[in-house]
Amino acid sequence: MYPESLQALIDSFRRLPGVGLRTAERYALNVTDLPQEEIEAFASALMRVKETLHHCRVCGNLCDGEECSICRDASRNRRQIFVVQSAKDVMAMERTGEYRGVYHVLNGLISSSRGVMPEDLNIESLLARAKDCDEVILATSATMDGETTALYLDRLLKQSCPDILVTRIAHGLPAGGMLDYADEMTLSHALSDRRKM
Repeated sequence: MYPESLQALIDSFRRLPGVGLRTAERYALNVTDLPQEEIEAFASALMRVKETLHHCRVCGNLCDGEECSICRDASRNRRQIFVVQSAKDVMAMERTGEYRGVYHVLNGLISSSRGVMPEDLNIESLLARAKDCDEVILATSATMDGETTALYLDRLLKQSCPDILVTRIAHGLPAGGMLDYADEMTLSHALSDRRKM
């Protein structure tokens, strides 16, 4: 239906999460209308991010240098580590403006069905960092893989740092959420994580 080069661009856009066929077609057709300079700038930005972006040597977050801006920030509370599965989780938490500790990015979750084992994740450096901490907050997703990872980390942290406080973020109903639309796991977490009014 489309010329080969346009179809290749559509297929490339479809590889992005949340981009279906119609959206990919719109993106690709929109690109054909852009001036040459904008297309070159877009292509350059894609290449630059692939060449310069890597994981922070301290926490595993994405950065351009040796350490991310959060690890370089001396005003952050280094005695509290917020453990997440990906860099996008760090960005989401930072947008709240509520957390002033540091992060640790696992870069995945334990998943036997996908062949992801603990040694594939950024766990060893977490154990080393936790020795100097008061609290480690586990913020993996409320999926089966997220729960498995959290339980595994809880056990490891308590073995290697017996005095450390290991906590888990609350999971439950989103603001404005309706009970009849929630799945069983969400309702179970909402009930167990309830607090006094």
